[in-house]
Amino acid sequence: MNIKDRLKADLKTAMISNDVFKRDTIRLINSALKQVEVDKRIELNDDEVISILLSAKKQRLDSIEAYKKANRNDLVKKEEEELNIILEYLPQQLNDDELKIEIENIIKSLGVNSIKDLGKVMTAAKPLQVRADGSRISKIAKEILS
Repeated sequence: MNIKDRLKADLKTAMISNDVFKRDTIRLINSALKQVEVDKRIELNDDEVISILLSAKKQRLDSIEAYKKANRNDLVKKEEEELNIILEYLPQQLNDDELKIEIENIIKSLGVNSIKDLGKVMTAAKPLQVRADGSRISKIAKEILS
């Protein structure tokens, strides 16, 4: 089952169980997907859906940070709940140990050993950004190359 079908099924389940927050969050995600489909006149595949979900994830993380600075704990809680729903549809995130192993493999395959080559490592690690945040990848790569 692709991600769009899962979203559709989960929307129905949320509507039946009267889970208003999950229903509204899934509708928000579907709206973002539909907007891209209409604008580009395409049918989104899972990779494109994941890209949009990653963008939504980043928006939520930025909002959480801003709301924490403004002492708006009510809005922080709402954004965190939305983020948790979004994360359900993204591939399983790598923990730090798994990510370190992946980055070490990339570094070995590139044959680099200097912090000057961080750009090459980050370029080669682009596919990992679906399963780990770019800042985490950069941090671990810097640790290994230093």
